[in-house]
Amino acid sequence: MAQDQIKSVQGTEDLLPGQWGHWRRLYGTAQRLFELYGYGQMRTPILEDARLFVKGTGETTDIVQKQMYSIPTGDPSMRSREAESIALRPEGTPSVVRSYLEHNLHKQEAFQKLYYVGPMFRHERPQKGRLRQFHQLGVEAIGSASPLLDAETVILAVDIFRQLGLKDFRVFLNSIGCAECRPRLRSEMRARLEAREGELCEDCRARLERNVFRVLDCKNERCRAVVAELPPMTEGLCDACKAHYADVRSALERSGVAHEEDPHLVRGLDYYTRTVYEIKHAGLGARDTICGGGRYDGLVELLGGPSMPCVGFAIGAEATILAMEAEAGPAADTTPRPSVYVVCFAEGARAECSALAQELRHAGVAADMDFQQRSPKAQMRAAGKLSAAVCLLLGPDELKRDEVSVRTMADGRQWNVPRASVVREVSALAKLKKGGGDAAE
Repeated sequence: MAQDQIKSVQGTEDLLPGQWGHWRRLYGTAQRLFELYGYGQMRTPILEDARLFVKGTGETTDIVQKQMYSIPTGDPSMRSREAESIALRPEGTPSVVRSYLEHNLHKQEAFQKLYYVGPMFRHERPQKGRLRQFHQLGVEAIGSASPLLDAETVILAVDIFRQLGLKDFRVFLNSIGCAECRPRLRSEMRARLEAREGELCEDCRARLERNVFRVLDCKNERCRAVVAELPPMTEGLCDACKAHYADVRSALERSGVAHEEDPHLVRGLDYYTRTVYEIKHAGLGARDTICGGGRYDGLVELLGGPSMPCVGFAIGAEATILAMEAEAGPAADTTPRPSVYVVCFAEGARAECSALAQELRHAGVAADMDFQQRSPKAQMRAAGKLSAAVCLLLGPDELKRDEVSVRTMADGRQWNVPRASVVREVSALAKLKKGGGDAAE
């Protein structure tokens, strides 16, 4: 009996050679704009000490409570989630801040603009656009409390989506206060929600004590109905937070970035302060967020560093790809295709065909040949299927004359060229796609 075929883990996906069109465009556009705005790339490990996310992301968040892949590495009898264990990175910000402190970047230059690109992992129910292994592109600006920096991160994200050709997205903005006004906001919100505790879901009743602001992020319809009747958080901000929020909005308006206030927007992570924002796309249904971010002024200190204000965002790659598909349709096939196909007319010419293909590649011309010992006729069909612009034909006659036959596939024209000059002549043909085409676009 044949063994069962092993398939990919649920909640993960394979990307095949022809499926990279939108991905390449997203990554190329984002990285170019990140660096245009002055952000330097950082790469952090996929594996981190689990305590980094318990402390940084928040012990009561869904990420830590329900979604984080945590792997014990110490005494299995220890029951604490903070016992020696490592975690598959569920988000990027704590890792960037950890690296910023571990490598003393704050001592070299306190203000740093950093970006990252990579896979994240969360154990949740897989659905369209929400996988257990997913990818984020994010920025972190560390060391400034300026509201202009908050606005810059929003403008940067909007610039990326605009240059990707997206139109059906909206920016939502809120302020959730600082260390001065959040305790009062928390107390007032808890009192209002406790009066209607019976209408809340089980998770939100628990959140009343642990983190009442998370109630605002609940997707349960009954909870959303209760939340809709709460006064906007911006009404209870201290004067400094009100001024900061007004300055962020003014900067966005000056830059022509349309945005809407969402008085109940809090994001799902404990470290946010003051500005929070989300960018949503109309083509994605209920799970419509393609970018989320905000200010997190206490995180560096929480992770053992000096008091250091920060702001940043993360773009969800899979969600953005779905948005691109919703507006522009599937990307063109990105399977690599040769500009030149070398056709072998005799077994004795096969080594010379291989050498010729290598010379073309070294000259920057995408070239390929047959490795299945097919007939010349089958090789020509393969060249046509691959849309090769030129075929080079090598057989006993060409070897004797030290020549190569060149055929342009569009018009069937064929002529002979000395072997010594064929690479130069073929490279000069106007219709050749050098290096396999433009990978970024």
